[in-house]
Amino acid sequence: MVYKMVDKIIEVKNLVKKFGDFIAVDNISFEVKAGEIFAFLGPNGAGKTTTIKMLTTLLHPSLGELKVNGYSTITQTDEVRRSFGIVFQDPSLDDELTAYENMEFHAVLYGVKQDLRKERIESLLKLVELWDRKDSFVKTFSGGMKRRLEIARGLIHHPKILFLDEPSIGLDPQTRNFLWKYIQDMNKNEKMTVFLTTHYMEEAEKISDRIAIIDHGKLIKIGTPAEIKKQTNTKSLEDAFLKLTGKTIREETASSKDKMRMGRKFFGGRRR
Repeated sequence: MVYKMVDKIIEVKNLVKKFGDFIAVDNISFEVKAGEIFAFLGPNGAGKTTTIKMLTTLLHPSLGELKVNGYSTITQTDEVRRSFGIVFQDPSLDDELTAYENMEFHAVLYGVKQDLRKERIESLLKLVELWDRKDSFVKTFSGGMKRRLEIARGLIHHPKILFLDEPSIGLDPQTRNFLWKYIQDMNKNEKMTVFLTTHYMEEAEKISDRIAIIDHGKLIKIGTPAEIKKQTNTKSLEDAFLKLTGKTIREETASSKDKMRMGRKFFGGRRR
């Protein structure tokens, strides 16, 4: 697959998304450099899920411009989708298929040539330590195994960007540690850009090159973890986050069912 050579792998300019009179994303602009790990953080209902939906072509913006790998998310949807892989917060695998079948279905969906599929699937399943379970049905997998399989599946077409929406939520500490080490190694060795959301502030602080914090639809801070802590005069990213967004508990605006429908819509997966 031929990709454009771009320094700014994601470009967001004056982005607005309205739902009736409600402004979910309010005139935000930012850029993500090729090859960096970029964390996009915000409380529940802050606008981060809506922004990710627009970046991944699931929603059209009301106003503004979005480019991913140099392509418009509105007029060049196919090129944009071929440029990234995505792992949703909620599972989007087919539980009634084996690990290998899930990988093969995704490879066909993305047009991976038949002579490359077997080699690529074997390589990725070994990478996430699931090759010995390739013929097992996904419904027998633990949460951590499913998350690793979803990451392997997201890489089947050699994307330039990997979107991760709360990839470590619900995982035990050992699996979370494995997951982040793998993501960092992949970012370093394959120069892959990683765009992630997480509620684990210590993880974001540890692995991210830069962080953007969004609240009430507005981008309120962007920079390295060290820069954000310095600007807010705090000792940890969690303290900086709370200082910027407040300590009031927010209600989740998108239900888990809605997020799962995102995965089904994007992947065109089937459920029995």
